[in-house]
Order: sequence, then structure tokens, then C-alpha cells
Amino acid sequence: MNYPDRKALIRMSMGKILVVDDDINICELLRLYIEKEGYEVVIANDGGQAVTKFKTEKPDLVMLDIMLPVLDGWQVCREIRKTSQCPIIMLTAKGEVFDKVLGLELGADDYVVKPFETKEIVARIKAVLRRTNDQNPATQVQSSQKEVSFDKLVINLTNYELRVNNEQIDTPPKEMELIYHLASNPNRVFTRDQLLDEVWGFDYYGDSRTVDVHVKRLREKLEGVSDKWALKTVWGVGYKFEVKE
Repeated sequence: MNYPDRKALIRMSMGKILVVDDDINICELLRLYIEKEGYEVVIANDGGQAVTKFKTEKPDLVMLDIMLPVLDGWQVCREIRKTSQCPIIMLTAKGEVFDKVLGLELGADDYVVKPFETKEIVARIKAVLRRTNDQNPATQVQSSQKEVSFDKLVINLTNYELRVNNEQIDTPPKEMELIYHLASNPNRVFTRDQLLDEVWGFDYYGDSRTVDVHVKRLREKLEGVSDKWALKTVWGVGYKFEVKE
């Protein structure tokens, strides 16, 4: 009897990663380490290729550099988010707060600053995919219950819908997961590190700025909607979804 080789079995059980960078050496380095973990890797060297290969290859995650020819990383991120909530990890050489914040606001799930450690890249990929892989049939039975509602507010994580005053509000997936997590535990205070671990799954790789950015964006959508609940900052600690009796 013929058996498939071990590498083929691993590939069958893992995801496909689209790596987008105009530096061929970086692409090959990432390919080497990511494939060692059992993932399939597809490479694009400019933004135009990235959009095309995203549509044809249907990857499970995108590693996306910012500084790209044809279309930059911001434009590629926007194009992907028009049709898909596929996880995106941005690669930035600058490490500036502006780059990180803009990437998160455009819907990126994470960012990595160059030069990076390949072990960190692999850890972040696994963390992001671990969250998205929860959408298998075994967990979809439970996910049918993932809705919480308050005065003038409905948060449905099954369909990733946020409704305010009975109107659907366009909300990136990570913002949805954050507000659902907070609202599912009303009046409980979460530290930034707890939220990074429980919502992002970053473990030790998270940056508290990530949480702050997403809370800021949620407040823009929810501020003043109702006097019966509020997204509150607990100074020196973190955040809570406060529900008034």
C-alpha cells in the first residue's frame, strides 16, 4: 500500500500563506521557515501581484510588506478588505507608531517590525490562524449562540455584525471580537495584556498600543448611543464594558 509522504500530510492539515515583499531574499527566508512548519507558501513581489494572487490562490493568511512597487501595502490591504476578512500581518521596516496604527485601522490583524526574528513570525502566524481556525464545524454549533444585546446595541459574532440603533455598522473583525469579548463579560475589567492574550492570542508578542487603537475606533462608533452602557477606561488597569443597573 502506498502512503503519502509526511510533508504532504502536514500540508494537508495546515494553511496557505501569501508572502508579499519586493525583497526576494526576505521572501525566500520566510518561505524556508514557514514551510518547515508545514504551511504552503505563495510569493508575490509587488502589490499588483499580491492582489491577483490573493484572488487566485485564496490564502489563509497574508504576510504583507508596506513598501511595495505598483501598489503599496496600504492599498493592497484595502483591496483585500473589500471582499475578504482573511487575516493580514503587516511587515514594516520603520516601526513607527503611525505605520502600526494605520495598518490596524485598515483592518490588519497584526504587524511585525523589520528586522524580525523568524521564530516570532512563525509564532504570530500560528496565533492568528489559531483564532480563525475556530470556525470549523465542531465550533460552529457553539458559535450560533455568539450574540449579546443591550439597549440600542446588538453584537453578533456568528455573522460578525454590529448593529447600533438597528443599523448595521461596518466593523473590522478584530474590533468585533474585542467588543464581543468585553460585552460578554459586562462590568469585568480586563488588562491590555489579558485582551491581547484572549482576543488576539499574541501571548508574549502583543503590544498594548494594539488594544488602545481598537478601543478608540470602537468608541467612535458607540459613543453616546445609550446611557445604559459604555466602553470605559479603567485608568492604570485596562478596559471594561460597563452596564448600568
